[in-house]
Amino acid sequence: MNSYKIPFYVKASLLSVGMLSFTGMLYISQTIIVPLIYSFILAIVLSPIVHFFIKKGMNKIIAISLTLLGAFMALALLIAILYSQLSHFTDTFPKLLDKFYVLLGQFQIWISNNFNISAVKVNSWAEETNTEILTDCRSLIGPTLVNIGSILVVLVLIPVYLIMILFYEPLLVEFIHRLFNVKKHIAVDEVLVATKRIIRSYLIGLLLEALIIAILNSTCLLILGIDYAILLGVFGAILNIIPYFGGILSVLLPTFIAIVTKSPSYSLLVIGSFALIQFADNHFIQPKVVASKVQINALFSIIVVLAGGAFWGIPGMFLSIPLTAILKVIFDHIDGLKPWGYLLGNQSSKLD
Repeated sequence: MNSYKIPFYVKASLLSVGMLSFTGMLYISQTIIVPLIYSFILAIVLSPIVHFFIKKGMNKIIAISLTLLGAFMALALLIAILYSQLSHFTDTFPKLLDKFYVLLGQFQIWISNNFNISAVKVNSWAEETNTEILTDCRSLIGPTLVNIGSILVVLVLIPVYLIMILFYEPLLVEFIHRLFNVKKHIAVDEVLVATKRIIRSYLIGLLLEALIIAILNSTCLLILGIDYAILLGVFGAILNIIPYFGGILSVLLPTFIAIVTKSPSYSLLVIGSFALIQFADNHFIQPKVVASKVQINALFSIIVVLAGGAFWGIPGMFLSIPLTAILKVIFDHIDGLKPWGYLLGNQSSKLD
């Protein structure tokens, strides 16, 4: 009996349609999927603590409640530390804008005097630029409010999902086992163990990196005498978690504060300080603390970060690297997908 071989173009078409449908579903259902993924990741991190309490004879519900209470208290402590500076910053922000406009007027006069451009033309250009900026800002208000709303939904759903996932963890693990043949259970357990290990080590490394960067940022800003140094340092460390793009974003606000409250020369010092911190982070801190846990090459790291931002916004950018790491673990344990796992990995040192 002759077996029918499916032509390559048919396989390619089916794969393209399947990928398009899958990505469309991910985009449409992001309000459900994003908090669910965050909850699974947090459950992987917190489950050892829950298991520790259970082994000590504690009731499972009480163990989960106590673990979540400790996590929320730690988060509340961090928020309380930052709240005083944040409230003061929001109160003085209009005054900072007024100072910025004064500096902008002085800059217009300097351009007019040094480049033989009439003050009328400079003012006209400045007004047109301000109008364009205001128009762009108004156009961004709607999407920003939508993003804030989606983030609030995520924050509400995560605790609910997290409790349910921790409570039904044995059921979920058994479900995964039943999806595969008994002969594959050892490989399935290896994937689950490797996934848990990577997620835990990656997040712990990420938190440690953020703590180091926050201390370095805040110390540099305090030495330079920049206002709201601790708030700006922590905010920059949080942005720095976004791979490759966070470091650029983290320097913008401190530079603005330095220009308004100090002088342009201080803004250059801020940029220089943050550049040195980024150099240390990229070449020493991040490779040792974070990148060693997740072996994803730089090319695909950038691609998945951009894809995560396109699909799910800022939450997707944070999720992109750990999800790719999980995919790599799965690919490395399936014979037909091992080349894809190799492609995602960081094998440059072996190829040199």
